[in-house]
Amino acid sequence: MTTNQLQAAIYARVSTEQQTETQTVASQLAALRLRVAADGLKLCEELTFIDAGYSGATLVRPALERLRDLAFANGVDRLYVHSPDRLARKYAYQVLLIDEMHRCGVEVIFLNRELGQSPEDDLLLQVQGMVAEYERAKIMERSRRGKRHAAKSGSVNVLSCAPYGYQYVSKADGGGQAHFELVIEQAQVVRQIFDWVGRERLTIGEVCRRLNADGHLTQTLKTVWDRSTVWGMLKNPAYIGFAAFGKTQVCSRRHRLRPIRGASAQPRRDYSTNSVDVSEWISVPVPKIVDENLFAAVQEQLQENQRRSRIGQRGARYLLQGLVTCKLCGYTYYGKAISNKSAKSKPRDYAYYRCIGTDAYRFGGNRVCSNTQVRTDTLEAAVWQEVCSLLKNPQRLYLEYQRRGQEPTSATQENIKALESQITKLRRGIARLIDSYAEGLIEKNEFEPRIHKIKERVAVIEAQVKNLNDEATLNRELRLIIGRLEEFSAKVINNLDSIEWNSQREIIRLLVKRVEVDTEQVNVVFRVGEVPDFPKFEPESLQDCGRGNHSPLWGSLFRKFWIYPCLEASENTEF
Repeated sequence: MTTNQLQAAIYARVSTEQQTETQTVASQLAALRLRVAADGLKLCEELTFIDAGYSGATLVRPALERLRDLAFANGVDRLYVHSPDRLARKYAYQVLLIDEMHRCGVEVIFLNRELGQSPEDDLLLQVQGMVAEYERAKIMERSRRGKRHAAKSGSVNVLSCAPYGYQYVSKADGGGQAHFELVIEQAQVVRQIFDWVGRERLTIGEVCRRLNADGHLTQTLKTVWDRSTVWGMLKNPAYIGFAAFGKTQVCSRRHRLRPIRGASAQPRRDYSTNSVDVSEWISVPVPKIVDENLFAAVQEQLQENQRRSRIGQRGARYLLQGLVTCKLCGYTYYGKAISNKSAKSKPRDYAYYRCIGTDAYRFGGNRVCSNTQVRTDTLEAAVWQEVCSLLKNPQRLYLEYQRRGQEPTSATQENIKALESQITKLRRGIARLIDSYAEGLIEKNEFEPRIHKIKERVAVIEAQVKNLNDEATLNRELRLIIGRLEEFSAKVINNLDSIEWNSQREIIRLLVKRVEVDTEQVNVVFRVGEVPDFPKFEPESLQDCGRGNHSPLWGSLFRKFWIYPCLEASENTEF
């Protein structure tokens, strides 16, 4: 294959949002494009892969995932990367990715060094990978200790941003010392909020209504105040002159029940954060806006409001909490209890699941969704019925797969070996054809169409091999999933009707990926291919719950109830 026939791709990555905003990745792209042009190759925009704001400590990155898929499909011949640490920050990940690219026939080119074939080159790559991993750990530790020391010294540089009522003055603009400066108009609003809660004993909801009526803008210049924003302001000790540093700490990434609306399915960071006890916070002096006594009175009032709140119960209140989403707007459904006025003083043993998009007060007085609300008992009974049906008949997965016309074919090892043998013969033919052209035995006008035809044939057969391997793998995984389901269902099958509410909720969260509510139907999407090891529910521990007497399905909303099992590990794979 001639040089100008190679398919070149480039990969660039920056770790932080700040680097993305300052176009740091542009310097990488410019250097990579220059190198591709210097090598006499053409670069298509479709083969430019950029992960902006993603950590190199994880392999779950959108652009990297697309690049690896394309390399597996033989869509890339040469990959250009600025340096090994742009590919990954961990040495083990670097070795994994480079080895994977080589097995796919992709040549990896680093701009800062050539990737050779000698043991010395491999040793140098290992050393660079370990140095990159060490530098990352060293930078993080120095940054952590430096920030803690600066916070203890009273520097506001370590604070992420200035809260409402303050303006951050940088070191350059502050005469060599960064500090917080009061914004008079906003500071008056802050004092008014504390007065309303601490002296007039208003609720946070009433405070938001007054702020909206007075036309005050939030810190992000929004016209609608949210309750969580006001609550965060009332709990912020910066307003009594002591801004807090170190309120959160990094921990291992927690499992997300579902992707955030409008966000990527792959998280940008491979970690989560936990709240730190107040005693461990580091106080940084800032200008005071409210009095300490008023601040203390507000904290007491917030506790009193929480004790007297009729919806003060937190935690797991609804069986499908966090799983119900709106098919129309993508927002989640939340549980909303029936007020005494709406219930007309009659006791109600149910509530409603309501779409966030239908709450006009969250969107400046205009609702963004027109989907209907659903009774909790009706939806929960329907979803639990489908889960029980799956547990009672795990073979339903295989039957559903067959019904959709995607039954796995008999992809035997002999079929795959025969196709691989054809690929080997075709590749030998390509090599002989190139040798004949190099020796002048055939002309260019005869060589190009013949080699193009053979390459197309190779690509078709390789796609067939990939499909057969995928089908065989899918068949094995499907059988394994069904076997695990059968093993799990055998333990709980006799107690499904009397299982306690908490265990019922755990089983649903284990098997159901999400529940999509549309105007005419409800779709239950199972996470079967993503299910971890099933918990061991002992039959004797499944006590009566006492939450029965669910109403039957009603209305046209549930006349169609489809099941979408996910048979692959990808969250977006549904059929």
